[in-house]
Amino acid sequence: MLEAIDHVQLAAPPGCEEEARRFFGGLLGLEEIEKPEPLRARGGAWFRVGAQQLHVGVERSFAPARKAHPAFAVRSYDELQARLHEAGVEVTDDGSIPGIRRCYFADPWENRIELIALDPGT
Repeated sequence: MLEAIDHVQLAAPPGCEEEARRFFGGLLGLEEIEKPEPLRARGGAWFRVGAQQLHVGVERSFAPARKAHPAFAVRSYDELQARLHEAGVEVTDDGSIPGIRRCYFADPWENRIELIALDPGT
């Protein structure tokens, strides 16, 4: 039986590593984790998200995921949304579910990402 999600992978084009570190590590504040030695030659970068991981993997014939997406729950929803705005990232609020604060934005390669406020009042 399935127990939990271990990681989510987002695809990115070859040469994405430094931009992934800047965006996911610097802007979103995720801790980069070391990839296992046998996988390093494939490129990409891995990050810790709570007890799970986000893997940015290199895809040679890359096309962005504009519908399928990860949704990250955050306590600092307003703060993170402000950081995204300050960095020039377009953020789209979505109030379609009553009582749920959420928004969408894209990573540097136009993959869709969702933020959900853990505390709807923040």
